[in-house]
Amino acid sequence: MHPFVRANGKVQVIAHRGASALRPEHTIAAYLKAIEDGADFIEPDLVMSRDGVLVARHECELSRSTDVATHAAFAARRTRKSIDGVDVEGWFCEDFSFDELRSLRAREPLPDLRGRAHDGLHAIPAFDEIVALLDSESQRLKRTIGIIPELKNSTHHHAIGLDPEGALAAATRRHAVLRRVPFGIQSFEVANLIALHDALCSSLDNIFLVQLIGEASEQPFDRQVAGDARHDYAGMSTPQGLAAIARYAHAVAVQRRSIVPLDAVSGKLAAATSLVAEAHAAGLAVQAWTVRPENH
Repeated sequence: MHPFVRANGKVQVIAHRGASALRPEHTIAAYLKAIEDGADFIEPDLVMSRDGVLVARHECELSRSTDVATHAAFAARRTRKSIDGVDVEGWFCEDFSFDELRSLRAREPLPDLRGRAHDGLHAIPAFDEIVALLDSESQRLKRTIGIIPELKNSTHHHAIGLDPEGALAAATRRHAVLRRVPFGIQSFEVANLIALHDALCSSLDNIFLVQLIGEASEQPFDRQVAGDARHDYAGMSTPQGLAAIARYAHAVAVQRRSIVPLDAVSGKLAAATSLVAEAHAAGLAVQAWTVRPENH
């Protein structure tokens, strides 16, 4: 098992979208709060601007988490697209330059649960800015802080001429800290992780790859586009599927209820499944998503 994902009995805390229960997700403020609160890793989701800058958003569409709808100058850019086979209407990162994205301000996507006290205060950060924060805070606090970005919608980006994997590899060359600290790369797709394994993992032993596992009935979108009907998340979660993942990745990230499900009748916690033991048997670490204060 990769040394940077072997927890040795200690639960590792991954700050999902930063400290996103306390600050608007995917902002420098959210990542800084997570670091201050002791997170082992910060987790930016990455999409791309029109001019090829990696930026932190959970999805390509902007209106859920920013004030883009209030900008009259961008009203005409509202459109409808198919993202990973799902029709989505709104404003999309890839239709904006990075400078234009910087004019937007983050909004709380779950205001009924978390309030709007921080709306309008924070910009959309580039991945480079997040890495710079990680570097400076690691030095200030004299502790190792990992980073574990998720590449979003890789097939979609490549279809419109953008290359998130290439941009991430270039960032690794630019920033020495990314060649030093625990650096995980996640995706729900498969081909991009295989490409990153071949491009980065042979020369950088601090990098580990994480195969995200979605709903059992769904497929990685790149496999769906390739017409590979055999390759779904249910099959990837079997001992045979986990062994195949272990050939290119170092960990799987699975829904928490696939580890400890709820009893269908009582709604209480049921017995744990065999998934963790089977993943460990394949040499894979296991991460669980997503644990939020609102879940409890």
